[in-house]
Amino acid sequence: MAANRRNGMHPSEPGLVGVVSAARALPRMSLPTVATVVAAVAALYFGREVFLPIAIALLLTFALAPLVSALKRVGIPRLPAVIASVLGAFTVLALFSFIVATQVSELAQNIPLYQSNILTKVRSLKETGVGGGVIARLSEAIERVGQELDRQETSPPAADQPRRKPVPVEIIARERPLQVLQNLIGPLISPLASAGLIVVVVIFMLLEREDLRDRFIRLVGYGDLHRTTEALQEAGKRVGRYLLMQLVVNIVYAIPVTAGLWVLGIPNALLWGLLALALRFVPYIGPIIGALLPLFLALAVAPGWSLVLWTAGLFVAMEMITGNIVEPWLYGSRTGLSPLAIIVAAIFWTWLWGPLGLVLSTPLTVCLVVLGRHVPQFEFLDVLFGNEPVLEPHARLYQRLLAGDPEEATDHAEEMLEEKYLFEFYDKVAIAALLLGEQDRVRGVMGDEQRRRVAASAQMLVANLDDSAREEAEEDDDPATVEPATADKDKQAQAEGEDDTELPDGTEMSVLCAGGRGELDDAAAAMLAQVLEVQGATVSKASFADMDPTGIRRLDLDAVDTVVVGFLNRDSVKHARFLVRRLKRARSALRVGIVFWSKDGDDKKTEVEWANDINADFVAFGMVEAVLGALSSDPPVALKVAAKRRMRRRPRPARKAPLAAAK
Repeated sequence: MAANRRNGMHPSEPGLVGVVSAARALPRMSLPTVATVVAAVAALYFGREVFLPIAIALLLTFALAPLVSALKRVGIPRLPAVIASVLGAFTVLALFSFIVATQVSELAQNIPLYQSNILTKVRSLKETGVGGGVIARLSEAIERVGQELDRQETSPPAADQPRRKPVPVEIIARERPLQVLQNLIGPLISPLASAGLIVVVVIFMLLEREDLRDRFIRLVGYGDLHRTTEALQEAGKRVGRYLLMQLVVNIVYAIPVTAGLWVLGIPNALLWGLLALALRFVPYIGPIIGALLPLFLALAVAPGWSLVLWTAGLFVAMEMITGNIVEPWLYGSRTGLSPLAIIVAAIFWTWLWGPLGLVLSTPLTVCLVVLGRHVPQFEFLDVLFGNEPVLEPHARLYQRLLAGDPEEATDHAEEMLEEKYLFEFYDKVAIAALLLGEQDRVRGVMGDEQRRRVAASAQMLVANLDDSAREEAEEDDDPATVEPATADKDKQAQAEGEDDTELPDGTEMSVLCAGGRGELDDAAAAMLAQVLEVQGATVSKASFADMDPTGIRRLDLDAVDTVVVGFLNRDSVKHARFLVRRLKRARSALRVGIVFWSKDGDDKKTEVEWANDINADFVAFGMVEAVLGALSSDPPVALKVAAKRRMRRRPRPARKAPLAAAK
């Protein structure tokens, strides 16, 4: 049945106190941090002519550093390896630019040849629609608005003022040869100077990489060498891997696009393939721009619409294959950025540095996320832009329960149940979420209505997971299904260093699960009841209101083997002792177990000592121990007779005889 399940939590896992202390607190931006960020953004904006080449050089250094290291391992000295790497990279870029410029020049010469096809398609679009077509109506409206704007109210000229004839003016431009040369070379000076500066900076960064690293550590993180070194290594590996994998993905994307456009007969197919390769470095917008230009040319080349549809189909197919197969295989989510962060970063860096900032947005934001992950002052960057969850699973579930949204909580639970058993999810996530609710109740920040809403949402979560529990029970009944799954989970447990504990079969066992002192305890009892049902036991449930003296008398305990009462508050020991006595008085052959869903702080006191103190058959602190105790076949513990305290009478003082009688 379910005899091959593992233990997901040790009895000494932290309960209410441990969960609260383990919860991550969101970082808060202090005023000095906000001022620093504003000053840094202002410096980057006004000093973009200086910082932009340095940023490009830094990213190229990250990209070329693995190549330099590989050449050094072969035996080439550092200086030749750096020069060869830099010259090779910039030669490829120069060749790329030359091919693109040549193709653009050829395309510009052939554009007049496509004019007739464009006019034919425009006429066909005008003929569509009713009453002259939509395009014709729009053009007429625009023409009328233009005529209205061009109309000027002029006063008639006075009769006594003769009209003057306009005097023709002829402007003769006389440019000197030096001025003509300056007009030709001037626009090229700035890009060439920036390119040369980038080449020089990249060479020196690669030559002095170790020295620059040591200086950065000395300035930023000399007090914590481990953290700073880890940050530098992670930033270098992540940015270098991103650039390399993105280049590979773009090449894999561009080659079929170029071949497909050439087969379809699109002119300058090599140009569109190279542009698609380059524009895919721009997140989200780049692939769209790279596809629009060939689509426009396909519109101009052929008189019909079939070529446009085939071209659109080619780009859609390549995007689907690249996005769903190639990128997850080669690239995945290794940048550590969320999709929204990539879009926001693209907008921010484009505003800051223009089109080049758009290309550099993702790698630069990766560096910022790595900085926030390792430097506490900038932790908000990792929270804002990182792709890792900022809330732990139990805190996230509790937030959804607080919001009264059991549907989203169920979605998260089903995602976790793809890798965990149901009892593991309840033990490590759901019970921990209820412990956070109990802590808020004790602190007085949770009202009665809110407490009932959290409990109702938790009960709805348990009801929504009935199908998952049923499927898990059916898988346990099928040996062919359970053996491979169990083997994989056992290997994972051994890799994580967890203990293996087999949960017993609960067939022919009857268990009553009840809450101890509130609605939240009832929700925890419902979770335990569902786990016991998966194990094959016959389970019934009772609320905390049924545990009062009057309610216990109304319970049908004759067919019940074990009663398990759970408490989220570990200070309920006295109340648990009373419940055990009441239940055993109602039926002496009944096994009664108490579950404190929080760890007792006294490590010297074992579960057996707790059971002896409360007079219970067992005391558990987690889901696994509760299941083991509930499905145990041990005989019930006899009810102990409470020792009566006899009040000692004070001895009466001896009576003194009256003075007269004594005489």
